[in-house]
Amino acid sequence: MVIPGPASLKLGRRIADLLEVKTVPVEFKRFPDGESYIRFDGDVENEDVVIVQTTSPPQDERLIQLFIMADNAKDQKAKSITLVVPYLAYGRQDKRFRSGEAFSFKTLVALLDACGVNRIITVNSHNPRILKTSRIHIDDLSAIHLLAKYFKKKGFDGAFSLSLGKKALNIAMQANEVLKGGYGCISTHRNRITGKVALERENLSVANRNVIIFDDIISSGGTMIKAVELTKAEGAEKVFAACVHPLLVGNSKEGILKSGADEIVGTDCVPSSVGVVSVAPLIAEALAGRGV
Repeated sequence: MVIPGPASLKLGRRIADLLEVKTVPVEFKRFPDGESYIRFDGDVENEDVVIVQTTSPPQDERLIQLFIMADNAKDQKAKSITLVVPYLAYGRQDKRFRSGEAFSFKTLVALLDACGVNRIITVNSHNPRILKTSRIHIDDLSAIHLLAKYFKKKGFDGAFSLSLGKKALNIAMQANEVLKGGYGCISTHRNRITGKVALERENLSVANRNVIIFDDIISSGGTMIKAVELTKAEGAEKVFAACVHPLLVGNSKEGILKSGADEIVGTDCVPSSVGVVSVAPLIAEALAGRGV
């Protein structure tokens, strides 16, 4: 059975519909001091439970809700507990880069392990290497082909697929398998202390072409804004910003559109006005493949 968490109600229900399984509603409210109240409106004893809860901002609140739901399923004697966490918070740091830094992801996994979690499914983790440090089995799915298919259906077959950073070149390669218009990347360098990203100007073969810039996450939007401006300067006709996790903090959406992007497209991994591509089929397939 599927338990759609407060942060992923629509996605959870879509997954349950595709799997043709029962959902257990969650009674949720906030106390006056901001604390979360969680109650399962159904019996989960001896059931294979799938809890669907993204942990995008406000990530700390959504993580607390996730811990409470997982631990509640354990207390209610669920047979197994699988977490579908489309956006997995604190997953960007795979080691201590500076002396004294907290290894936040390690702490997160330890807490989920203590809550009885057997398996986690996430989508396009920012740093897949960090998942190998987890004591819980984590499946990292990719939604890039779903985004590419969206653009293909809109008539942009043959568009050039662009990624940000050489390490993310595989993202552009995945998109190109659908769009078949060629691919490339813009080199990026991040300052470990300030977090600011610098882009290297490159000669891209994008003049008079439609270009889709794919990324796993758009947070503050600074890197995407620079990438759109650079691509437009190289003579691209139309430029689209596509991402799996549209966090779009602050005025990032407006900033990206003002920089010259024709549209921002994301998935429903994160609740957002631009989340028009659903990952429900991708997740349902993964769950069905493991007999859940």
